[in-house]
Amino acid sequence: MIVWSSFLIAFSALLPLVNPLSSALVFLGLVGEAPPSVYRALARKIAINTVCFLAVFELLGSAILNFFGISLPIVQVAGGIVIAAIGWSVLNAKDSEASANDKREEAQLSSLRRFDSLQDKAFYPFTFPVTAGPGTLVVLLTLSARFSDGTRSSVVFGHLGLFIAIFVLSVAVYYCYANAPIITKAIAPSTAHGILRVVAFILLCIGVQILWNGLSSLLLTVIHHR
Repeated sequence: MIVWSSFLIAFSALLPLVNPLSSALVFLGLVGEAPPSVYRALARKIAINTVCFLAVFELLGSAILNFFGISLPIVQVAGGIVIAAIGWSVLNAKDSEASANDKREEAQLSSLRRFDSLQDKAFYPFTFPVTAGPGTLVVLLTLSARFSDGTRSSVVFGHLGLFIAIFVLSVAVYYCYANAPIITKAIAPSTAHGILRVVAFILLCIGVQILWNGLSSLLLTVIHHR
């Protein structure tokens, strides 16, 4: 069935990029010490943002890029820089113990203000680019172009399978983000801190890789024009 096959293709292609479990560790490092209700509220908002953002970009992404005259290599270069910057900031964050103490004091003094501040970050950077980064958007555009070829029914079912994959991944994002503190609760603070550093380094490498992919395409274009 077209819906099932397109779902499997889209899900298997997007899962390593969205990677809800690893993204939850980055999300935990960015949010820090907060009540479970804050994590649930943020996770719900991020999951809804992810569905809406990816669905809109899947339907209108190519048109938006064409309207502004932006090529995929440029998206890769700009997005790679953003992802690398986030990975670098998390990689060089303060030690978990000192950071946790500071954030406990901050939560006690101004928990409402801090919650509002986190809510303001629900789309940027929590939804984009932490959850759905430029690499995800590039793959999404590629899948959308692939499923747009064929008969009208195959196009409709292909895009439906892609949307179902987006929805399932967003549900996984909600559960992983909402339970991010629980996921790492059984792990010693030093171990969790080390895992977060490794994930941040991988995020930095992903950003550099996306940046290089974009630069390579641009360089090839320059070479071919000579």
